[in-house]
Amino acid sequence: MTIEVALFYVFALVAVLGALGLLLNFRNLVAGAICLVATMVSLGAIYVLLGAYFLAAVQIMVYAGAIVVVFLFVIMLLNIRTDVFTPSQQLLFKIFGILIAGFVLFQFLTAIAGGLPAFPTTPDGFGGYRDIAGALFARGDAREGTQVVGDFILPFEIASLLLLAAIVGSVVLAKRRLE
Repeated sequence: MTIEVALFYVFALVAVLGALGLLLNFRNLVAGAICLVATMVSLGAIYVLLGAYFLAAVQIMVYAGAIVVVFLFVIMLLNIRTDVFTPSQQLLFKIFGILIAGFVLFQFLTAIAGGLPAFPTTPDGFGGYRDIAGALFARGDAREGTQVVGDFILPFEIASLLLLAAIVGSVVLAKRRLE
């Protein structure tokens, strides 16, 4: 087992544990957000191991940085004092999360016992800014008039509008009275 493969499994374990910590933190939403940061940073480290340095930087800066800061802003803005879930619902979700984690752990250990396949090599330019920009925004050469709109521009714009609507909605819900 090479060092890259060992690091991959370490970061994958951190990502799964962070996601499980996010699921199990009902009482402390800030601790859940910190678990989300751990998950996102470990995913960024996996991108580094794959050689997708641009994707790793975007993963850490955008998701672990900006999105989690927005989550924390909304959590603190709403200032929730009461529990949303009853203790019986919390127990049910925790048991469900532990069962899923146990199943994933069982599958992981079964895969290791059977021998893991070799990692395929990534193509040149994988995760680079050219590939991402081409898939997201446009492909082709503007000088030749061969600009083609990217395949993912519409979902990108819809996601940005949904995030904006969620932020505006949280501010409206958090206001006690309209002025």
